[in-house]
Amino acid sequence: MKIGIEAQRIFRKKKHGMDMVALELIRNLQQIDKENEYVIFVKPDEDNTIIKETANFKIVELQGGAYPMWEQVALPKAAAKHGCQVLHCTSNTAPLFCKIPLVITLHDIIYMESSAINIIRSSGSNYQKFGNIYRRLIVPKLVRKSKKIITVSNFEKDCIGKFFGMQNDKRLTTVYNGVSEYFQPVTDAGVLKAVKEKYNLPDNYVFFLGNTHPKKNTKGALAAFSQFLKQTGSDMKLVMIDYDKTELEKLLQEIGDAELISKIVLTGYIVNHDLPAIYAQSQLFLYPSLRESFGIPLIEAMACGVPVITSNTSSMPEIAGDSAILIDPYKPEEITAAMIKVFNDNNLRTAMIKDGIVQAAKFSWKAMAQDVLKIYTETGNQ
Repeated sequence: MKIGIEAQRIFRKKKHGMDMVALELIRNLQQIDKENEYVIFVKPDEDNTIIKETANFKIVELQGGAYPMWEQVALPKAAAKHGCQVLHCTSNTAPLFCKIPLVITLHDIIYMESSAINIIRSSGSNYQKFGNIYRRLIVPKLVRKSKKIITVSNFEKDCIGKFFGMQNDKRLTTVYNGVSEYFQPVTDAGVLKAVKEKYNLPDNYVFFLGNTHPKKNTKGALAAFSQFLKQTGSDMKLVMIDYDKTELEKLLQEIGDAELISKIVLTGYIVNHDLPAIYAQSQLFLYPSLRESFGIPLIEAMACGVPVITSNTSSMPEIAGDSAILIDPYKPEEITAAMIKVFNDNNLRTAMIKDGIVQAAKFSWKAMAQDVLKIYTETGNQ
């Protein structure tokens, strides 16, 4: 069988969640499947050595302009040209007029749950707003058209099932994301020092992975950290990655603590392989999102031996299990109280670290790839 995989953005230098999922899927399929043929469709970009062709994996770089044109025109044309019998689109959307049987990964449907006008008025970037409007237009049609629909947690499967009235539809299935093997406690002093110097990391810090998307609850995390410092007198810093300083200053004005900027370290974009050393040197990982379909950073932090505070909403309890402190993300005071609790109770910290490593081990990219391969086989045999 010849299988096409849409991986448009994996060659871009700054990869994010869905890009990494697609990349790990391809890497692990290369290890476990030597029989089927694969055609990986990507857009030309800087990081074009991130995956290599093998005997049964061909990489096809497609031009095609902006994302919608690339996906709706260039991708189905190329998939047909290369004789694909199944096409897997990995990032929430797919070509509407594709005659090849479609497998689509719906990581989430947050963009369907908000009205179009609320998306336009939201505080996300213009790129995020456009992407969400685009998804709102085509995803309902794709749900009806696709042969298989993969999502990444039982929580999100339930959301999709209820929203589209397909609770009993066998086309919809959960395949958990994984954690890469290099996410583990880092003990090499040379590696730790090099990463610390590269990103100008402080000695003692809380690590927070936020961005401009409202669901990441950056404002709530900052408010909680501000109160943590005021209540404890701690010299702890907050490390944030790839966040615009001007946007940060606006949020600090909104929470009434402009001076907090002196306690925050902005690292810029972090290469994925450097993340374990950043997790490992942190005292705590803070992940109080309002809504997640999975939450890969949760298990990455746990795998690196770091206590985690996360939300009691959406998928996060499902993924974190009993290994994190769960808080109401709409209440910054709960986040603050949880932080104080972790720093004041060494026995709790030790137990959280131990339990977190066990919890993270339940998720692997190899298992994900094996499950997806079964879905390809089922789709090809229909």
